[in-house]
Amino acid sequence: MTRTAAAFFATVGLLSASAALAADQAAPAKAPSAMTPTEINAHNEGLAPTDPAYIKCRKTLEIGSLVKKNRVCHTNEQWKEVSARGNQNARDTAEAMTSKAGNSN
Repeated sequence: MTRTAAAFFATVGLLSASAALAADQAAPAKAPSAMTPTEINAHNEGLAPTDPAYIKCRKTLEIGSLVKKNRVCHTNEQWKEVSARGNQNARDTAEAMTSKAGNSN
């Protein structure tokens, strides 16, 4: 085995080990929105803000209220999925609207 192949396999082994460590810490005990700020801070301790398991919260306005806000918390990975799902829904809606507009003569 050449040196580069050995280095490659050693790197893959290290990456696999670090991924297993991250997977252990990645799963919060309960849903992030149900966690208290103290629990979220404890979960995020030692994680980089860009880590997929890092929990971020956003406040959303409740429709029909001038002051009430809801706190929505997800991991970075979940926020990425929520964003992708919303973008796909918007593309599907725009596509449906343009295909219907072209058929009405």
